[in-house]
Amino acid sequence: MKPSQSSKKPQISRRNFLQAAGGAAAGISFSSSPLLATASAPSAVPPKEPAEVRGAFIYPPSESLRQEGYYSWPGSGFDAEGRQKQYTQRIRKIEQDLKMRISMDEKPLDDAQSAARFIDAVKQSKPDGLLLVPFKKGHWEHVNRIVEETKVPTVVLATLGILLVDHINQLHRKSGVYLINSLDNLDAVEEGMKMIRTSRRMRDGLIASIGGSQVKETTVPHARFYEEFARTQATDEVKELANAYLTNAQEVVQPSQADILDAARAYFVLKRIVEAENADAVMMDCLPGLSKPHKHCPPCMGFMSLRDEGIPAGCQADLNATLTLMLVQQLFDRPGFQQNASMDTEKNHYVGAHCTCPSKLAGAEGPSEPYILMSHAEAGWGCVPRVLWRAGQDVTLTQYLSGQTPRMHIYSGTVVGCPPIPPTGGCRTNVEMTINEVDDVCDVKGMHQTIFYGNYAKQLRTFCQLCGIEVVT
Repeated sequence: MKPSQSSKKPQISRRNFLQAAGGAAAGISFSSSPLLATASAPSAVPPKEPAEVRGAFIYPPSESLRQEGYYSWPGSGFDAEGRQKQYTQRIRKIEQDLKMRISMDEKPLDDAQSAARFIDAVKQSKPDGLLLVPFKKGHWEHVNRIVEETKVPTVVLATLGILLVDHINQLHRKSGVYLINSLDNLDAVEEGMKMIRTSRRMRDGLIASIGGSQVKETTVPHARFYEEFARTQATDEVKELANAYLTNAQEVVQPSQADILDAARAYFVLKRIVEAENADAVMMDCLPGLSKPHKHCPPCMGFMSLRDEGIPAGCQADLNATLTLMLVQQLFDRPGFQQNASMDTEKNHYVGAHCTCPSKLAGAEGPSEPYILMSHAEAGWGCVPRVLWRAGQDVTLTQYLSGQTPRMHIYSGTVVGCPPIPPTGGCRTNVEMTINEVDDVCDVKGMHQTIFYGNYAKQLRTFCQLCGIEVVT
């Protein structure tokens, strides 16, 4: 989409999250300026198309093997045609559940000519990904050829008894490929399809970026937020949300009822901007408006509610943090906690803290974790949540780093607890956790990384391999 020439309406940033044109080898590229375009109005945003996957089964007809009298792996008792029907039914279900298109060729690829035709069709249609299902060891060369010549992110499913170790190792760690060598594991195929869908959705994603003093191609000016906040009255809807904040809080420490009401007003301002811009996420340079004279309250409760709804909201207009929140939400249906990194050097524990955090850490359909209403730590006023994370919960810590060579930090660990405030200083939501991947937590890399419920480190590494992202731990 070309940048709009209109300047009548504050614009939003468009993040072509996955640069698929260069293929899997190019991976995800979010270098800050070339990938930004604009949309001057919701009508300027093209409709989002579903992710498209092209697929094929790869094997010779069973009748030809019977005539030949030798089957090799998977052997004479393997019903390839029946297995294709079985897999196809589940693939159709995956297609429906993920709301994407998976076009599997009805006729299996059996020779070099059929593989060549498939490759040509892929180059013409340019799908977001491929799904290849080989049912004979001797046809593995066709799989390798398709992967090499198309350069499209590819999920390969080989059930047990098809491949030997040398075949497996050819693709097991290959960039641009997710090889599943596991017994009829269509659950893993669904994960792979979700990775491809996530790539497409992120590439098409829009971030409303609130910051700055003027209309630029990447921002909604602060003035628009200030004006919207000033216009937003304490309607019944606003009062209802403020009452929910108060009722659901385990405790209220500093905030007054007026502070809580303002926090609810901020949520509706943020939500209106997201909806008006047809955005998939929002990020905001929130600190300038908190200094005196106050132009708006801390937006932290609004960020909590947006994330609870599945709308990523990034603090301090941090693009990499916001992209990471989007990725986690799309890939795992979990909201993330963007935080400042610190460590307890004596316990060898990681400590992350910020003044906003989702309460529905297990996902939008799950229950809220308990939270306490406090003032903003640095500003000393307003209403923000102190969300209490569940001790013993497995978690993942990750950060996407944009640039010409995209990278991702990936760690996993377990929640130890939330250090009390006071005597602990720092931001209001704080999480103390172990880290599995390093011996010394001071070796954990990054700042403003995202922490979220569940140990998804393996899946993230697979996603990075499929999309050509370098993993750095």
